[in-house]
Amino acid sequence: MPTTPPPAGTDGLTFEKALEELDALVHRMEDGRLPLEESLVAYQRGAELIKFCESRLTDAQARIAILEGDSLQDLKTDAK
Repeated sequence: MPTTPPPAGTDGLTFEKALEELDALVHRMEDGRLPLEESLVAYQRGAELIKFCESRLTDAQARIAILEGDSLQDLKTDAK
C-alpha cells in the first residue's frame, strides 16, 4: 500500500516528535512575543507538522482497516 510522502522538512521525524514540536510552537506563538517574521516561520512550520501528523494518522487508520478486514470496529478490552 503506497503511503503519502511526508512534507519537506519532516524526514526522519516521528509522529510523537512532530506533536512535541507542534506543541512547543503553539506555546511560543500564544505567548505573543514573537516578531512578525518569526511568527510567520513558526506558522509555516506548524502547518507542515500538522500535514505530517494527519498523514501518519491516515496511514495508521488505513493499516487498521486492513487488519480489521475493511470494517473498523470498537477496540475490544477485558474490562470487568
